[in-house]
Amino acid sequence: MSTVTKPGALVRISLERRGQHGLFTTLGVLALAIAAAMAIFGLPPVDLHSPMHKIGIMDPLCGGTRAARYAAQGNLAEAWRYNPLSILVVYGAGLTILRAVVGLLGRRWVTCTVSWTRGRRRWAITIVIVLVALLEIRQQLRADLLMADTLSWV
Repeated sequence: MSTVTKPGALVRISLERRGQHGLFTTLGVLALAIAAAMAIFGLPPVDLHSPMHKIGIMDPLCGGTRAARYAAQGNLAEAWRYNPLSILVVYGAGLTILRAVVGLLGRRWVTCTVSWTRGRRRWAITIVIVLVALLEIRQQLRADLLMADTLSWV
C-alpha cells in the first residue's frame, strides 16, 4: 500500500491491494446503465413525479431524470438547465466505474479516505444543507420549465 498524504490532511489518497467500495461501484454501474438507457431509448414511460410536483412545488430532485439523460448524451448545458445535480451523479458514476476497471486491471485500487473530526463533520453537514436548500430554491424558480411537458415526455 502506498499513500499520498500530509499530516492533518482532510483527504488521504492511497493505493490498496483490493477494492473496499463495492457498493459504490455497484451503484455507479446501475446509475450509469440507467442514464445510458435513457440516452439511447428515451425517458421512462411512467410518471416519476411526486404529488407535490403536480401542484407546482418542486423538490431538489425535480428535473433529474431529464437532466441525467442529457448528461449521458453529453449535453451538459441542458442537463444543467434541468438539474445540475444530475451531472455530478452521471459523471461520478462514470468515475467510479473507471476506478473499478483500473483496479481490476492493475490490481491496485485508488482509495480516498476522509479524515473526519467533529468540526469537519459539522462543516460538511452544514455545507450540504445549504447546497440542498439552494438547489431547492433554484428548482422552485424553474418550476415552469420543470412542469412543462411532464406528461408528453414519454
